[in-house]
Amino acid sequence: MKLRYTILSLSLLLSGAVSAQTLDQAKTLFTKGQYGKAKPVFERYMKSQPNNANYNYWYGVCCLKTGEVEKSIKYIEFATKKKIQNGPLYLGQAYDQTYRFEEAVNAFEEYIEGQVQREQPTEKARVMLERSKAKARMLKGVEDVHIVDSIITDKAHFLSAYKINEESGKIYTYNEFFDVQGKNEGTVYETELGNKIYYSKAGDSNTLNIFLQNKLLDGWSKGIELPENINAEGNTNYPFVLTDGITLFYASDGAHSIGGYDIFVTRYNSGSETYLAPENIGMPFNSPFNDYMYVIDEFNNLGWFATDRNQPADKVCIYIFVPNVSRRAYNYETMDPKKVRSLARLNSIKDTWKDESIAAAARKRLTATMTEQPKEHKEYEFAFIVNDRHTYHSADDFISPDAKKLFGKYRQMEKDYKVQADRLEKQRDKYFHANKSDKERMGPGILDLEKRVQAMKEQLEALGVDARNEEIKSLNN
Repeated sequence: MKLRYTILSLSLLLSGAVSAQTLDQAKTLFTKGQYGKAKPVFERYMKSQPNNANYNYWYGVCCLKTGEVEKSIKYIEFATKKKIQNGPLYLGQAYDQTYRFEEAVNAFEEYIEGQVQREQPTEKARVMLERSKAKARMLKGVEDVHIVDSIITDKAHFLSAYKINEESGKIYTYNEFFDVQGKNEGTVYETELGNKIYYSKAGDSNTLNIFLQNKLLDGWSKGIELPENINAEGNTNYPFVLTDGITLFYASDGAHSIGGYDIFVTRYNSGSETYLAPENIGMPFNSPFNDYMYVIDEFNNLGWFATDRNQPADKVCIYIFVPNVSRRAYNYETMDPKKVRSLARLNSIKDTWKDESIAAAARKRLTATMTEQPKEHKEYEFAFIVNDRHTYHSADDFISPDAKKLFGKYRQMEKDYKVQADRLEKQRDKYFHANKSDKERMGPGILDLEKRVQAMKEQLEALGVDARNEEIKSLNN
């Protein structure tokens, strides 16, 4: 019987199903990245010989890699002082994850200097160094924002936790909106008018890119990939556009991210038909982990974003906050560094409540939003926004006869405009796939049609303004 149990134990050990029992077994598991299984042995040896640099190093790295980051620091610091070769590398990682970015910079520089002397590779460490430098700069501008609440939910279905007013648009998973199956990680944002969608799907490089489609009379236009300054590198996903139609928020895990997905903002310049250089929105929204799906519900004056910081692999935390009209930052120079780090990490949302009346009012709005019953959806022929309080769905809604007459002209011109805009879209698609000679032949006609469509758009907008102004006069009387 004793032999049977011995064989069983060896079998389990060889399969990696149980923790290591000896130092050699622990070192083997360590080199394979199985830190959790190696950790108990290193802890035992470190406690028996607390001044042994190697035991401190191995145990400290295991703590770091199994989520006990704060605990790991003193052991890796000890090993680094004793000149363990890779000590500064892991110490830099531990400092970085605890927002001690300037100390992380020093540790990475020490590691790189040693690698250069040993003529060893430094590329990965240099990437870590530059990101820590960026985080150190970002820490000096942490946004002063009221975080109202947080929700822990399943990562696979996290969008269902977003309770935003339809006046701010709608968000979907890619599969839900396009009614498809398969592993599609992209999300879709549909504008409040339902006339545009921004969505993410895999591009030619097999990374996620953001596309735009416009609503036509008989469906949607062909997807237009957003410019390279947005889809430059890495994965780009989770688009959301403010009701101004020009401010785009999205998440990217490219080189300008400080770790995983970061949230960025850009604005569309209608004059040059380009997007401005994207900006990282900084901390506390972004972190060394994945941060994404930044949404502003302008109707309820609430913001939402998701993060997997401090969460298990299958969970995500969604923070709800009060958007600032203009960005304001804490005064880094006058604050305790520990306090700034805590605010940047969102260790306590109560610490963000400088004005509790603002937080209380926001929580009240959030409660109303979370308990609001879904509206019964009706199919309307049109939705004509007169002002913030009035949206018309029938010509009979008009009070002013003059406004009603102008709206009738507006509706007819809108139909004509959509026909020509649809025609232009199809011509552009043909031009895109045409050969050089056909493009030379088609070019002048497309340019002429573009001018006519633009002129119709301007006339349509002016007619809509006239109809609104006439109706508003009657509403104010």
